Amino acid sequence: MLLSACDPSDFGDTNINPTAVSSVPNKALLTNSLQTLPGTAFPGTAGNRHSADMYVQHISEGPYPGASLYSFRNFDWALHYTGPLYNLKTIIDNATEGNALAEAGVNGSKDNQIAVARILKAYYFWWLTDRYGDIPYSEALKGDGNFSPKYDTQQSIYTDLFKELKEAAAQIKTAETGVKGDQLFDGDMAKWKMFANTTRLFMSLRLMKNDNAKGRAEMADALASGVISSNAENMYYRFLSNDPNNFNPWYDNYTVSLRNDYAISKTMTDYMAPKNDPRLRVYGEVLAGQVVGLTYGSNTATNIPGSFSRIGDKFRGAGSPALIYSYAQVLFTMAEAAKQGWIAGGDGVAATHYADAIKASFETYGVYDAATYATYMAQASVVYNPANGLERIMTQKWVHLYLNGYESWTDWRRTGFPVLAAAPNGNQPNIPRRMGYPTNEGSINGASYKEAVARQGADDLNTRMWWDK
Repeated sequence: MLLSACDPSDFGDTNINPTAVSSVPNKALLTNSLQTLPGTAFPGTAGNRHSADMYVQHISEGPYPGASLYSFRNFDWALHYTGPLYNLKTIIDNATEGNALAEAGVNGSKDNQIAVARILKAYYFWWLTDRYGDIPYSEALKGDGNFSPKYDTQQSIYTDLFKELKEAAAQIKTAETGVKGDQLFDGDMAKWKMFANTTRLFMSLRLMKNDNAKGRAEMADALASGVISSNAENMYYRFLSNDPNNFNPWYDNYTVSLRNDYAISKTMTDYMAPKNDPRLRVYGEVLAGQVVGLTYGSNTATNIPGSFSRIGDKFRGAGSPALIYSYAQVLFTMAEAAKQGWIAGGDGVAATHYADAIKASFETYGVYDAATYATYMAQASVVYNPANGLERIMTQKWVHLYLNGYESWTDWRRTGFPVLAAAPNGNQPNIPRRMGYPTNEGSINGASYKEAVARQGADDLNTRMWWDK
């Protein structure tokens, strides 16, 4: 494996990995790169933690004061640059240069190896830029001697990521041998095409404020190219219940580490319980017949077990899978697109997609039956209303995306929904709009860092990035 550097705080590690093992086949590099994937949509793995889940109030933390809630500035992006991103670049280089480590019989066809690495590399860069804004991109991962890469603008990064995802999907050869070492899709290249197109669909919504025409065009092209179209196509990362190195991170937290520090947030239970939402008993632990939410962002230290509901059993078994992309998420996207005029049909089509999205969500979490669904949808607080249609869509999407805090945080930043109040005892008065750059950037890559800050705005948690302005 290409292992992370011994001192990931050194920005030089963004470009070279001194502990790299030089004879690793591409299939092993792909497996290693994919192990970072669940942390982008199901936080809890090393370096990712639960910050966005708490920003959007899916969960609350008990033993620690709310005063530290918004202080997440110490995520080290070297964990991605020296880890999966460097590995994926190596896969591309090996296959492009005809290196024996990319031999097709062992690793899958070379076009498919390159295409999957490009798709996954684009996905990780997308995740990073949505956290920080401007980041090292075009000059990153260049190798020895390039320790001061420039920060590209978020707009230019988005433009290139759309191109990469479209070209990589076209590069896939479904008639040729699928990639090996692929625990996400087991070498099913049609699914990798769908993953790339679905990523472009979700990316397109980010352009609603600042590049509307391009966002609409990218959405139309992604839909025409083929995105998730049923719950049978939902995309999960599957942890291994018999491998301690690949346990579900919530299982590690609750069962292995015995850290009963997180509970479902009272913000969630206050929204779901009055509606008799059947998903609530899946989302949270049932205590004396009910799910008990923990107050968000309080300075009062709280003992959670037995008093407040931890995350539900469905999400915290050793092998419980992480939901990466879902059909309901696509349908909520389509509902928003219709409401915003990006696709035809207006409120009528928006209402249909909205209702279908909630049904798909019920099915995803195993609580659907026709009568329960009909009763739920008939409630005045649930039924689609053109007067507040966007708020209804985004709030129900927030419910569906439980524990996918990063995507919900992005939706909140884009639309302002759901309506959330900042932590009453937080260390700042506002929910963050971005995360601060790693604390040593000013000294490690000073000139590039200062240029990015001058262009984008202050390096704090309140500066809005390009697509959020």
